[in-house]
Amino acid sequence: MFVKRPTSRSVVRGDYKFFTGNVWIEQLVWAEGKSHITAAIVTFEPRSRTAWHAHPLGQLLIVVAGCGLVQKWGEDAEIIQTGDIVWIPPDTKHWHGATDTNILSHIAIQEASDGRTADWMEHISDEQYESALKSITRVKPKAHQ
Repeated sequence: MFVKRPTSRSVVRGDYKFFTGNVWIEQLVWAEGKSHITAAIVTFEPRSRTAWHAHPLGQLLIVVAGCGLVQKWGEDAEIIQTGDIVWIPPDTKHWHGATDTNILSHIAIQEASDGRTADWMEHISDEQYESALKSITRVKPKAHQ
C-alpha cells in the first residue's frame, strides 16, 4: 500500500507523437507487480486532443473539470463535461480532447495488457477537429457544485 501526496506526483507534457496542442499528464498509478491498472489526470488546453487510439482492455474517463469532446471512429463526436463518465470498450478506435473554448480535465483509467495500455494511430487533422466541433450541439458547461 502507498499514499501519493500531490506534492510527490509529477506533471509532464503529453508527447507530441500522441497529442495535438498542450496536454498535461499527472500519473496517479502505473501497473506494477501483479496489478494491471494505470490511472492519470489528463488536462487539455483549448483545442488540444489525443490522436486516434484504442485500448486493448478498454478505458474509463471521469471528467473532473471543463468541457470537451469524445468521438468513436465512424460516429459523431459527443460533448463531455464535468461529472460525466465515459466507458470506451476494448479495441475501440476513438479520440478525446478539449473544445475550442474550454479546458478539459479527466481521470483516465485503463488496464495494461502485455505492458501496453494503448495502440496509437494517426493524429486528428484540424479539418476533422473542426468537423467534430460543428457536429455537436453546444451546451453551456455545468457550474461547479
